[in-house]
Amino acid sequence: RIFVLGIGFFTLCFLMTSLGGQFSAKRLGDSPFTIRTEVMGALESRGVLRRMSDMLELLMKRMDILARLENSTDFHKGDEARFPLDRFQPAAGLMERIQAIAQNVSDIAVKVDQILRNSLLNGKVMEGRRDQCEVPRDPKYPDCAGKVEWMRARWTSDPCYAFFGVDGTECSFLIYLSEVEWFCPPLPWRNRTVAVPSPPPPPRAQAAFRRDLARLLELIGTGKESLSFMKKRIRHLAQQWLRAARRLEEKLAGRQRDQKHILIHIGFLTEESGDVFSPRVLKGGPLGEMVQWADILAALFMLGHSLRVTVSLKELQSHLGVPPGRGNCPLTSPLPFDLIYTDYHGLQQMKQHMGLSFKKYRCRVRVVDTFGTEPAYNHEEYATLRGYRTNWGYWNLQPAQFMTMFPHTPDNSFMGFVSEELNQTERQLIKANKVSSMAVVYGKEASIWKGKEKFLAILNKYMEIHGTVYYETQRPPEVPAFVKNHGLLPQHEFQQLLRKAKLFIGFGFPYEGPAPLEAIANGCVFLQARFNPPHSSLNHEFFRGKPTSREVSSQHPYAEDFIGKPHVWTVDYNNSEEFEAAIKTIMRTEVDPYLPYEYTCEGMLERLHAYIQHQDFCATPSLPPSPKTKSPAMQSPPSPLALSPNSTHLVWSPSAGGAPQAWPPVSSLQVWVSEPQHTCTETCRRHGLVCEPTFFRFLNKEEVFLQLSIACDSTEYEMNHLYPAVAENVRECYLQKEPLLFSCAGYNPKYRRLCPCRDFRPGQVALCRDCL
Repeated sequence: RIFVLGIGFFTLCFLMTSLGGQFSAKRLGDSPFTIRTEVMGALESRGVLRRMSDMLELLMKRMDILARLENSTDFHKGDEARFPLDRFQPAAGLMERIQAIAQNVSDIAVKVDQILRNSLLNGKVMEGRRDQCEVPRDPKYPDCAGKVEWMRARWTSDPCYAFFGVDGTECSFLIYLSEVEWFCPPLPWRNRTVAVPSPPPPPRAQAAFRRDLARLLELIGTGKESLSFMKKRIRHLAQQWLRAARRLEEKLAGRQRDQKHILIHIGFLTEESGDVFSPRVLKGGPLGEMVQWADILAALFMLGHSLRVTVSLKELQSHLGVPPGRGNCPLTSPLPFDLIYTDYHGLQQMKQHMGLSFKKYRCRVRVVDTFGTEPAYNHEEYATLRGYRTNWGYWNLQPAQFMTMFPHTPDNSFMGFVSEELNQTERQLIKANKVSSMAVVYGKEASIWKGKEKFLAILNKYMEIHGTVYYETQRPPEVPAFVKNHGLLPQHEFQQLLRKAKLFIGFGFPYEGPAPLEAIANGCVFLQARFNPPHSSLNHEFFRGKPTSREVSSQHPYAEDFIGKPHVWTVDYNNSEEFEAAIKTIMRTEVDPYLPYEYTCEGMLERLHAYIQHQDFCATPSLPPSPKTKSPAMQSPPSPLALSPNSTHLVWSPSAGGAPQAWPPVSSLQVWVSEPQHTCTETCRRHGLVCEPTFFRFLNKEEVFLQLSIACDSTEYEMNHLYPAVAENVRECYLQKEPLLFSCAGYNPKYRRLCPCRDFRPGQVALCRDCL
């Protein structure tokens, strides 16, 4: 009998648990898209209640039969002495409780039945309303019908649509397209709360320069050799970052700075992109990108901004609020970041998983891009029509959103990196310990040495040659026996080697890395090859497919153009006499350690601070209306530009009315006309200036041609990355139709281009004199 009572009790518990699970899992009215499912779930719950009531009734009958058997058998009567009556009193109490529960369950079943009848009635009304949905014909939403048609055919292609409640009905399509996306008008029968004016947002927290880097090291995380490399670099330069932050803080004199919420997603380190760099950290692979990312992290952190760092796709999705699925739906909530720093791999991952939200928020993205992306490759339609499309371009971003390692593409922003600064004592010590007959070869991979025997033999006549080529067991055969190969060195040991050496010599690859600047900063002379003809995507495999037409005249154009002799020598390696003469001269030349200000910690902090404070790509100024859209009665305002005193170029007129809110300030603007064979980048540099693409909008006007005494028989607005320009032989003038195509790069012998130039701060080419 006790066994039966136990079975009955546990059956009751099981049924109650099942019933509770049914009700907790089915909440009526949670979503207008799931009414049918909810009602069916509730019907199942009603069945559970009825089965439970029936089982309790059956249990009571069996208990009653047991009680009668107890009273009628001699066996039980004879054993009363051994089984006292009080042993059965708990069982009697349990029976009373079971009877009470059975009655309650029966009452609940009746009430649930009433509720479900009402729910079914309401469901039919709602179902009827859902069946009545028609695609609205609203001229304000011209894409609505097409989007509904697409949803009919493809709504099951991505689970994210079901996540937002789409269930295959017309109404669910329209609700999604009007409330999650924005292609259709809101449905009038939807319960929509009246918009209450939101209170003004609280004041932004102010950024304060940091005094410690420990928290940043925690944010970067662990688990990859590349992350360990970056953390070691940050620790090594920690004191320099702290000193630089104090100096910039004094320079800004307490100026208020809003703290930005910034996501740093290093896409090339994710497993989904292959993460080819982490395994090569210990094998001499290129480390330039990781050097730059380590410095970006340190600079953003020292400036006092709030950071999140990700190197996995799963973390990226979590931080962005990506709904489950394949990335076709918008984010589930507003983007919580003011800025996102990533690379091309991360940009592709964001586009793939953010859906329509990518287009909405892409103005907040900054793309770290070593070699640069020119406007002709960035504009998708133009790149496709004109043959500029590559695997890396066509993103339709503002060109200044791409941030380069060196200031070679003024259309992009110059991000840079840092090299270690020496104090006065270290500089004197280096000069005293230099070995004038010692050379170090730039190249950690054996393939770089292949075919260089001729140069090495000449160099070996005058200098002891050292290498840092990676190998595991056997010496690489590409490295001659007279070369002292140290193998792959830790960074601090490599620095010590550079501090002894007189010469750091490059053999043409890798292009534009950080090592030559580190060598020059440690008192070396950098010797590199001049390329004739220059290397570009037209003639060199390495640049093929990169979104730039830039012609690279040497292994390190920045060192050649911005530093030059005596620290940098660029010679024709095919001319043995010139090569040998350069080595002899370098051995006799005394040089001090030199580091451009823009590659110091303070220089990078200064530059990044200016970008964060002033660059706003979410509010792009529009072009003035083209002549075809102007009314004949409209008069163009007088040009704010005026001829310079020597009548060679245009400047911003001091008498012009209120200067527009522009950064860089328009007071730094100069307008020059290029020669037919020159880009605007070259034209400005020849005048000691820098091309500034944000100023193109001020000179993209007919009257500017007149002010420069350029005769135009006709003027046309067209999409061309060389415009504004003039074809002088036919007296035809052209203005730019598409702002994204304003470009400092590119030339055509047919055109002379109008070029916007500006001044720059000493040692800081990215910023004009008044930009900070």
